[in-house]
Amino acid sequence: MAKRVAVIGAGSSGLTSIKCCLDEGLEPVCFESSDDIGGLWKFKEQPEEDRCGIYRSVIVNTSKEMMSYSDFPMPDHFPNFIHNSMVMQYFRLYAENFKLLKHIHFQTTVRSVRQRPDFSDSGQWEVVTVDRDGREETRVFDGVLVGSGHYTQPIKPLSDFPGIDTFPGTITHSWEYKDPDPYFGKRVVVVGIGNSGGDIAVELSRVCEKTFMSTRKGAWVRGRVAGRGLPLDMTVMTRARDLIYGLLPQPLLNWFGERSLNQRHDHKLYGLQAEYRILDHHVCINDDIPSRILVGELVMKSNVQKFQGSTVVFDDGTVEEKIDAVIFCTGYTYRFPFLPDSLNAGSDGDLKLYRRVFPPSLERPTLAILGLMRTKGAFIPVVELQARWATRVIAGLNHLPSAEKMDKIIEKDIQANLKGYCPKVAALQVDHIPYLDTIAKEIGVRPNIALLLLRDPAVGLRVFFGPCTPYQYRLSGPGHWRGARQAILTQWDRVAKPMKTRPIPEPSSSILFFWLGLSGGAGVIFALMAMQKKVPLFLNIY
Repeated sequence: MAKRVAVIGAGSSGLTSIKCCLDEGLEPVCFESSDDIGGLWKFKEQPEEDRCGIYRSVIVNTSKEMMSYSDFPMPDHFPNFIHNSMVMQYFRLYAENFKLLKHIHFQTTVRSVRQRPDFSDSGQWEVVTVDRDGREETRVFDGVLVGSGHYTQPIKPLSDFPGIDTFPGTITHSWEYKDPDPYFGKRVVVVGIGNSGGDIAVELSRVCEKTFMSTRKGAWVRGRVAGRGLPLDMTVMTRARDLIYGLLPQPLLNWFGERSLNQRHDHKLYGLQAEYRILDHHVCINDDIPSRILVGELVMKSNVQKFQGSTVVFDDGTVEEKIDAVIFCTGYTYRFPFLPDSLNAGSDGDLKLYRRVFPPSLERPTLAILGLMRTKGAFIPVVELQARWATRVIAGLNHLPSAEKMDKIIEKDIQANLKGYCPKVAALQVDHIPYLDTIAKEIGVRPNIALLLLRDPAVGLRVFFGPCTPYQYRLSGPGHWRGARQAILTQWDRVAKPMKTRPIPEPSSSILFFWLGLSGGAGVIFALMAMQKKVPLFLNIY
């Protein structure tokens, strides 16, 4: 009889968890508190407590090839950076293709997940749920996969700003923000310069009388587009680049990266200059911040010192009066109130997880937390590999080290990130490609570069020098997908497809030779005339 696994949430993590359960012969039962799939990416007009929320205009920061599920590339006609509504389209295609919807119980909330009395032997869990009609039900499961997200609890640090209780305007968080309409013609302060803060500040700057963006430490800002107009992540997220970066000293890499960004727009001149080095922290991905500053519609400010009614005083002593609204883009904390308190064993009550997936304190590894991490790359390929690994562990096909060894690895991972992040964030941070490869090795699907170069150099060269697209983890091993090789060979074709909307004829060879001959002949004529001093020598530039 197949083991039954409870999947909590039907967003990007939950959907792939259902599929991974089916792939490993497990029986998934998914509980989704809302009325639809999509999780974070399902836009709603009004924010809903304990659920993720996005604004109407959200466009992804990772390109479609890098954020696809590993055995289901996005349609080639999709733009390279898609709107949130197209993310939902993709999820629906994925769910329909793999017949996932029949395993989901919508409008069903998980109240508690508790170990059964015989957990040390059975590894089983009692899961209590409540449906839309208020009916409570208790079910027994052999495993639990938690994919309910961690962008549900907004951080609003009001106590950090003296006098904020005297502010007569509106105070909101980016979690509540939907569109710029309520702020038309107003003076608004956006606090924070993460990706959401940048997006919202830019959007407001097009309709507000004036938009101010306040930041404590500044930020390094770069757009989605790299050289030749290609997607940024497809040019920088490569194994070859990771290898080179690992060999060079970090101060040199920081200097090179910062110099490169400053050549696009001088961060000091624009008021963006970060207090930290570029590789020590996440950069802000935004295409428009510099141009909005350049036209004067977006004004950079230092940290807010205090409020005096509708007047905002900043740390540098500058003052802005008649402020109508403040929007805090100050991030999120997370909580899983349905889990046992014993799992919150880390500092500040955070979850202590081996490889950001398994609580080491459990006697039996039958519960996994998916997606509770921060990476500079795409989220979906990471959480998919986590789900592939977790389902194999629950199925008994993979095994974890001792609790003592897991604790040591957790501490080592945290220490490696403490330089650039506070302890709670350091515990969540992972290096994108090394982390993917670590989880892939656990499953047995990490690409063997040397073997690929020997047996299939066309693919091997693309895997090593090209973008680390998720299809690489379907080339061999458990979950092998026959289409993985072709997906890798055609990934740049899918990048080009949505942009080929205007036919541009290639010049014929005869026309090319005609112009080359003409330009060459003109060069000869100019040279002869220069020699005869009939034209100035400096004109003879061809």
